[in-house]
Amino acid sequence: MRNPPLTTSTLIGAGAGEHEQRPGRTGATLWFTGLPSAGKSTIAHALAKDLTSAGRRVQVLDGDDVRPYLSAELGFSKEARDINVARIGWVARLLASHGVVVLVPVIAPYSAARDSVRAAHTESNTPYAEIYVATSRAVSESRDVKGLYAKARRGEIAGMTGVDDPYERPRTAELVIDTEQVDLDTSVQLTKALLSAIVDGDLT
Repeated sequence: MRNPPLTTSTLIGAGAGEHEQRPGRTGATLWFTGLPSAGKSTIAHALAKDLTSAGRRVQVLDGDDVRPYLSAELGFSKEARDINVARIGWVARLLASHGVVVLVPVIAPYSAARDSVRAAHTESNTPYAEIYVATSRAVSESRDVKGLYAKARRGEIAGMTGVDDPYERPRTAELVIDTEQVDLDTSVQLTKALLSAIVDGDLT
């Protein structure tokens, strides 16, 4: 299930519901990187539901949802992708610095762009961790409901990450999950444990 369009009210009140946010809670950014259809969004949205039910303020910045608002004028060259990642990283850091748990399922195929987002969080003392959803290309392609891999192989689209555009695997990810081997519930618990670790257990 996709997030609604980003607006001032959704950003300020991210994750608000039945439970009240405890003052002074620590925000953080969890960036989910991996090939298209690897399972990034599935894990992020399931984790968001879990955290929201526990009273945390959560915002999912899904790449497909935010690009039309943050980077509508950009194409898909390396430079354009890096700019898009930097913009999403800035929004994530801003929200996290105000106590929001920000989940970012965005491919971010180039390591330098991911490293820049990490560095910006570190410089501002904002908790950050990277989850590499390391599902193989074959499995990811089999799950591709949009048919993007098939279109790329037929030459109907260009610049498809994992087909005719590279994906640089992260070397510094705090967590690696292969969704072919790990089910969704376990993936959520693993990412939740990682979040607890980087915010010093501040999940209650």
